[in-house]
Amino acid sequence: MQESYTILSKKDSQQLSRFLAREGQFLLPMLDLIEQAEAAVDEVIEVVGRSALEAILLLSARQIAGDQHKGKVSGEIRWYGSQRGVISLAERKLRVTKPRLRKKGQGAGKEVSLPAYAAMQKNGRLSERILSLLMQGISTRSYANVLPAMAETVGVSKSQISRQWIEATDDQIQQFTARRFDGRDILIVYIDGIRFGPHHVIGAVGVDSQGFKQVLGLTEGATENAAVVRDLLNDLVARGLDPARRQLFVMDGSKALRAAIDEVFGQAHPVQRCRKHKMSNVLDHLPEELKDPVKGVLQAAWRMSPEEGKKQIRQQARQLEKLHPSAAASLLEGLDELFTVNAMGLPKALSRCLCTTNLIESPHSGVRMRTRRVCNWPDGQMVLRWATAAFLETEKHFQKIGGYKQIWMLKSYLDELENEQTLAEKRRVG
Repeated sequence: MQESYTILSKKDSQQLSRFLAREGQFLLPMLDLIEQAEAAVDEVIEVVGRSALEAILLLSARQIAGDQHKGKVSGEIRWYGSQRGVISLAERKLRVTKPRLRKKGQGAGKEVSLPAYAAMQKNGRLSERILSLLMQGISTRSYANVLPAMAETVGVSKSQISRQWIEATDDQIQQFTARRFDGRDILIVYIDGIRFGPHHVIGAVGVDSQGFKQVLGLTEGATENAAVVRDLLNDLVARGLDPARRQLFVMDGSKALRAAIDEVFGQAHPVQRCRKHKMSNVLDHLPEELKDPVKGVLQAAWRMSPEEGKKQIRQQARQLEKLHPSAAASLLEGLDELFTVNAMGLPKALSRCLCTTNLIESPHSGVRMRTRRVCNWPDGQMVLRWATAAFLETEKHFQKIGGYKQIWMLKSYLDELENEQTLAEKRRVG
C-alpha cells in the first residue's frame, strides 16, 4: 500500500494525446491531481500541457482531413503519420508530436500545415493565453472550460469538443457504483487495500465461472476496520452478489476482514490467506541472514499437501520461537487458511492465481503509477475518486484469470460445498 508519480512517460505522449482528442474528459482529473500535488509549473506543462496541446493539434488536423480511419485512404487531404514540432509557451519551449497531413498525389509542395500549430508558433501572446488558460483551470478548478477554451484559442471549432467528454467521468463513476451482479456466477472474490498517505481504499475484484474478472466495489477505509469492510460486503450483496452461492475469498491477514466475511456471507465460505502478505509479515521479524532460509521453507511447504505443509511450517516455528518469537507467532497465525487452495486439488496453473492477492494488486499498480508524485491527499473523497478512475481504466485491459480453462474444477468444488451445506440444513430441520 503506497506512494508518489508521473502520470505518463514521454513515449506515451502520442497515445495519450490521441486518447484526449477522443475522450477529453480525462484531462480534467489530471489537472485536479496536479493541483492537489502542488506540482511545479514545469511539471504541469511537461505532463498535462504537452498532452492537451497534442490533443488540440489532432482536433485541428481532423477539421481539415476528417476522421482518421485505419487502413482507409480517401479525400484530397490525407493523414500521413506524425512528426516532431516545437511550441513556445511563455518563457519555455515544449516539444510535441503533431499529425502530418499531405495533399493527394506525389511530389513536393504537398504538405498541409495545421492552422492550430501555425498559430501557436507565430503568435507569442497566443501561447501565453494558452498557458494562462491551463493554469487558470488548475487554480480555479474550472476544468470544464480549459480544453474547449484552449482549442478555440487556436481556431479549433467548439463543435469538435462535446460536453459529453466533460460529463463522461461523472457518468462512469455513477455507473460503477450502481453496477449489479445478478446473473453473474462469481466464484472468487479478491479483497485488498491500498494506502494514500493517511487514507486507505479497499477494493474487491470478482472472477466468474468463465474466468472473467470485474471490479466489484471500492470503499474508503482500511481492511482493519470491520465496519468499513462490512459495509463494502453488504453493498456487494445489495447489488446482486449472492451470499448463498459458495465463493472463495482471497484476502490479506486482516482479522476484521475475516470477521466481516463470516458475518455477511457466513462461515461456510472458504478463505485463502494471501501468501505474499504472509511471507512479508514473517520476514519483517527476521534478521537478514535468516530471511532466505525461512523463505525457502515457506515456498517448499506451500507446494505440499495441507498436512505435510503445515507440519513443515510448525517445525520451522519451533526452531524460531526462542530467538525470534514474533516470527514464529506470525508463521503459525492463520496457518490453516494458507492451505485452503491446496485442499481443493486444483491444477497448478489455476491454484497459482488463487493463493495471493496479486490479481487485485495489478489495478493498485495502475493507481500508484498515476499518483506517485502526489504528496498531499487532503481528503478521502479525492482518494476514492482517483482510485475509482484508475480501477475503471485498468479494468478495460483485464484478461481472463490464469488457468481459466480449469476453473470448472473450482466451480465443481464450490458447488459440492454448497450442496453439502444444503443437505446438512435439511437434516437439521427435518
